[in-house]
Amino acid sequence: MSLLKKLAGQTAIYGLSSILGRLLNYLLVPLYTRVFDTGEYGVVTQFYAYAAFLNILFTYGLETAFFRFSQTENNRPQVYSTALISLLFSSVAFFVTITLFAQPIAASFVAADQLDSRLPLYVIWFAGILAADAITAIPFARLRQQNKAMRFAMIRLVNILLNIGFNLFFLVVCPKWTAQHPESWMTSVYDPSHGVGYVFLSNLLASLFTLLLLLPQLRPVTTGFDRALWNKMLRYALPLMVAGFAGMVNETFDRIMLPRLVADPSTSLDQLGIYGACYKLSILMTLFVQTFRYAAEPFFFSQAGKEDARMIYARVMDWFVLGCAFIFAAVMLFMDVFQLFIGEKFRTGLPVVPILLLANLCLGVYLNISIWYKITGKTGWGAWFSIFGALITIILNVLFIPKMGYVGAAWTTLVCYAAMMVVSYFVGQRYYHVPYDIFWFFLSVGLALVVWGSGSYFSGFGLPPGIRYAINSALLMLFPVMAWLLMKQKSRKFVDH
Repeated sequence: MSLLKKLAGQTAIYGLSSILGRLLNYLLVPLYTRVFDTGEYGVVTQFYAYAAFLNILFTYGLETAFFRFSQTENNRPQVYSTALISLLFSSVAFFVTITLFAQPIAASFVAADQLDSRLPLYVIWFAGILAADAITAIPFARLRQQNKAMRFAMIRLVNILLNIGFNLFFLVVCPKWTAQHPESWMTSVYDPSHGVGYVFLSNLLASLFTLLLLLPQLRPVTTGFDRALWNKMLRYALPLMVAGFAGMVNETFDRIMLPRLVADPSTSLDQLGIYGACYKLSILMTLFVQTFRYAAEPFFFSQAGKEDARMIYARVMDWFVLGCAFIFAAVMLFMDVFQLFIGEKFRTGLPVVPILLLANLCLGVYLNISIWYKITGKTGWGAWFSIFGALITIILNVLFIPKMGYVGAAWTTLVCYAAMMVVSYFVGQRYYHVPYDIFWFFLSVGLALVVWGSGSYFSGFGLPPGIRYAINSALLMLFPVMAWLLMKQKSRKFVDH
């Protein structure tokens, strides 16, 4: 339990940068969905979907390889220096390549009749974002490995606050100020024709400033570059990169395919914008999964050689599933509040939110289970699982999107992650048995569904908002009470074991 408390404490600190910080960043969604129309926000959604794939290419699995080889190699500074130098050179090379081909890349993003002359510039800005973020990946990983969670959190928060500040400056302050003061100096730095481009410029400026904050971590590369070590790290990392690409197909390829597969092409960017905005309403689940992963990955590796490691992994999974189930119940019970975060014209997509919440829950369980192939070094399995999921994603999106639009994309995401979770569990039990409690998984999820269903039942009586919120609050508080009683019983069995 002391180890679990330590993990929970680190998760809380990482949550300062991830959950709190990203929630601050999440406040940009109401701004975007009110400043831009559905089609313009569709452009933003599409750019970030492509960027997700390129981010994997820019880092090519070296972050996880750094964690692994820091545990197995005697010379930790050499591992850090080799990984950092590798990313420095490759990031510059990728940035130059994308810059040279910015025009044809931009043309591939949208249909010819929707191509804007400024898109190549946005592509270059995005290449800068990707390069800066890739270079900082290893310094951030080292902070996690050294348990410097507070410094990690503060730098992440600065990045997010800067991004928010630049967005507010370009999208709110500049338009109002230049409209009232047309002779102001702001007219020399603000061009209203850029529109959504300022979303990308704000991100670039924040990423470059973060790179400056991490310069002290970039300096200690005096131990040089070990080619033999680099080759070993690449052999470990490249299957993870393949898995990352396939995994990103599962996570974002629906937003790339959607504009090309909808029955009415004239609504493609509008549907993409609506889907992208409603996807943000599942952000609490996504943030919890991401924050937990930041703390759990180094924690799992540090426990790998201990006698009770597998019992600890199973115990962690119980609490993780419980946390995800609680988030699902909270979001669904108070959906009429959460929906206010997006503009009214985007709310037609709300029916996809519970589907996406359950999908992200399954993804979180899969990421927990996947520790088995990272610990055993069988990273090739991770690639196969992700390829399996990618095939499901591609096939079902091709079948569902033309008939169901973005709703079909949401169902595809849930089926994909659920299938990957199940397959990884059964294969993992063969190579690295962990006594996960399957019944507890269904019990936690079922409890969340019952709580949500009860709230929906009472809302059907047309009760005043105050009474409805009181009932939903009582139902939500009932969830942890029931879960605590059940977990207390499990704890007795765990101690007896």
